[in-house]
Amino acid sequence: MRTVTLNNGVEMPILGYGVYQIPPEQTERAVTEALAVGYRLLDTAAAYQNEEAVGRAIASSGVPREELFVTTKLWVQDAGEENARRAFDTSLRKLGLDHLDLYLIHQPFGDVYGSWRAMQRLYHEGRVKAIGVSNFHADRLVDLIEHNEVTPAVNQVETHPFFQRTADQELMRERGVRIESWGPFAEGRNNLFSDPVLGEIAEGHGKSVPQVVLRWLVQREVVVIPKSVRADRMAENLDVFDFALTDGEMARIAAMDTGSSLFFDHRDPAMVSRIGTARVHD
Repeated sequence: MRTVTLNNGVEMPILGYGVYQIPPEQTERAVTEALAVGYRLLDTAAAYQNEEAVGRAIASSGVPREELFVTTKLWVQDAGEENARRAFDTSLRKLGLDHLDLYLIHQPFGDVYGSWRAMQRLYHEGRVKAIGVSNFHADRLVDLIEHNEVTPAVNQVETHPFFQRTADQELMRERGVRIESWGPFAEGRNNLFSDPVLGEIAEGHGKSVPQVVLRWLVQREVVVIPKSVRADRMAENLDVFDFALTDGEMARIAAMDTGSSLFFDHRDPAMVSRIGTARVHD
């Protein structure tokens, strides 16, 4: 598996497996199959409520811990310096691990700075190899960087052909932050899987539309975590390192950018309130 180097020298697989929206009762089987076909980056979150299932799959996989790169995330409900440390311990226990490879602030709301202080301490204690954020727009990211000791290693944000985040990626590159894509297939919105441009490019390479999208992200140096509950699709999504898109094909995909989210705006007051008050545990 090809890797990228984070700002602290840690190596992270560029292509991994995400478990967002996989029900807990299906997650153990799905992660077991993902590990069997070759995934080594696993991405979960406290808010997904499937960390325990991910942990069981890891424990029974036989894959050495040092080969895995495990990410989970801190939910808004647990923001703040002391709360974040407790939430980290809870996630670690559910996953059955003694350390994490990457811990992210899931949403840019609540006591972000208290959470970040706790995460910096966890990082310095060696309990997590890298820390980062998710869903941070450029202004929030820069503010966090300039007022704290540790620069986030990763910012996981919505990134797909209809919302390409090229300016955000350039700013992150300048600041030493690695962009990571969630929702690479836009959950099929805008008829992504039947898009004529992507379809034509895919046909030319003897590949599928999802493979073209993943290859496009990999060529942009974007870490990506596609989700599937089918083993054949999991394997297909990994099979993107034996071809390359031409400059012309990359330009055709670049022209698909709408510049807007297909899901929700983290700057919309109603959405800020909705996400910021959502509880994922008692």
